[in-house]
Amino acid sequence: MDTGAAVAVFLTGQGPVEARSWLVAAVLAACAFAHLHCSRWIERIRRDHSRLPHVDLCSIWIFAGALVLPPLPTVLLVVSIYLHRWWVVGRWDASRPPHRCVFTVAMMVLAALAANGVAHVSGLREHLLAGAPSGPGDLVGIVGAAAAQWGVNSLLVGIVIAITVRLRRIGEAVGSAADNLLEVGQLALGAFVALAVAWWPGFALPMVVAAVALHRTVLIHQLELAARTDNKTGLLNAEAWHLRARLELQRSRDQQTPATTGLFMIDVDHFKDINDRYGHQVGDEVLREIASTLSGAVRRGDSVGRFGGEEFAVLLPMVERAEALAIAERIRARVFGLGIDDGRGGSVTGLGVSIGVAIWPEVDEDTVEGVLAAADAALYEAKRLGRDQVQLAGAHRGVRWAPAARTTQPAD
Repeated sequence: MDTGAAVAVFLTGQGPVEARSWLVAAVLAACAFAHLHCSRWIERIRRDHSRLPHVDLCSIWIFAGALVLPPLPTVLLVVSIYLHRWWVVGRWDASRPPHRCVFTVAMMVLAALAANGVAHVSGLREHLLAGAPSGPGDLVGIVGAAAAQWGVNSLLVGIVIAITVRLRRIGEAVGSAADNLLEVGQLALGAFVALAVAWWPGFALPMVVAAVALHRTVLIHQLELAARTDNKTGLLNAEAWHLRARLELQRSRDQQTPATTGLFMIDVDHFKDINDRYGHQVGDEVLREIASTLSGAVRRGDSVGRFGGEEFAVLLPMVERAEALAIAERIRARVFGLGIDDGRGGSVTGLGVSIGVAIWPEVDEDTVEGVLAAADAALYEAKRLGRDQVQLAGAHRGVRWAPAARTTQPAD
């Protein structure tokens, strides 16, 4: 990729460039520098909370340059923005060495040149520089250029992520819906910056304020997500799951005809043996794969959380007993069918989970904690009866499922 970018730079560096284009490139670079300088601490925090590459909010300025500048100033704009970004953010992060910055620069050069080529072929760039946009035709040119930059960027990043990172889902290679929406939003803002600088370069300056505000908003969303997400598995953490379960149970109770709600407690059988035999890194991978399996086995709208260790919980709104038991059995069967690389040329197979199922209001409790106690006791009954099975909680607190009924801690 670096070679391809270098060849592209050489091919586009031919021919004279007007002085006005250099002025526009300088203004866009200055705006990008000011934006990132004001947001540098935000960006460092975002990098610390992101396991995969994230949207860096430089595309506003890069896409604007791609629309109004010739190829050579466009390339130099990209290089200057990312050198500055590395200086104020990347050099502080030992886990992201300089060659990562080189890759990012090469990727963005190719993406920007793709957008630049569409802007030139469609006549958009010439219309903007002449101050005479042609209406619908140039709108098509902007959309085409945005699609070119987004497509090349997504393709190259996706390929590298798929090669270098062990993904739980293939969709992680192309980013989340929120990431892609943010990127498209940046391209839209970049189009307006291009329209502004086509009239007068100084009109780009107010966008610095908007870009910094957007950066802060993105950070808040990212921290909110991190606060309710289990870092190891990507599932809801225990606190967030409990909150969602309480709200759902309250909603069900407030209905004129209460809807049934299901809760699962799930424990990985013999997990300590997996850690002892294969090591904790493989154990963590087992947890991640099981978490992904749980998410794929439940219904849309169900909530899966990790309670810590090897325990998981599932909330199933508006579910009948037969459907809940079928979902629990599907989870058990899919986990048993997993084969996970053990790092030694073999695989971890034959995994089992014990699942306790409680259905409200069949379980005579009015709180999430009470229904969870029922599911938890059913889980321990499944372990007592041999593990790798599903057990349904009884209807009353009487004998079987009171938490105090645990007399011994079952082995992992």
